[in-house]
Amino acid sequence: MKGRKPNILGHEKSFKSAVLLPLVEYRGNTCILFEKRSGFLYRQPGEICFPGGKMESTDGGALQTARRETEEELGLSKEDLVIIAPLDILVTPFNTIVYPFLSQIKDHSKIQPTNEVESVFYVPLDFLLRAEPIDSSTEIKLLPPENFNYELIPNGVNYGWRGGVYPVYFYIWEDRVIWGMTARILRHFIDLYREVG
Repeated sequence: MKGRKPNILGHEKSFKSAVLLPLVEYRGNTCILFEKRSGFLYRQPGEICFPGGKMESTDGGALQTARRETEEELGLSKEDLVIIAPLDILVTPFNTIVYPFLSQIKDHSKIQPTNEVESVFYVPLDFLLRAEPIDSSTEIKLLPPENFNYELIPNGVNYGWRGGVYPVYFYIWEDRVIWGMTARILRHFIDLYREVG
């Protein structure tokens, strides 16, 4: 056990992915690039997201996943990306772990999206620093199945289960809505940027 590095408890049963939050110079502005996922994809078709995807055992870590997926989705090479810093890991109540990284795409003209990406668009960082997202939330409740072992816990069926609140943010840019995990990661980055510039 000595020298062991901790991980997120239960990580082996979670869906793990990694994304890049990419800064890029576009039309004279520092922007953040977003993707709109193609409508034919099985997971989250038509959703707005950051480049990235599922971690594979052959990737060698979350950063390698984020790089590989971004290169594949945007038609870029390793030399086109600069990794700036890891962002905080997002653990959701629905068995998903997302490892985000702040990055820079050196030259937006090299971007050639694959068919997994319906389109890309750029939102000026200045706009996002001024914008306040619509702040909402969803309620989280534990709902044990009918055959739950109530007899093994204090107060049985009257046990006082804890609930929770899951924040949901919405950023509106022109006719596009950035929400869900993407908006949570974006909000985290914006808060960090405001602190440290």
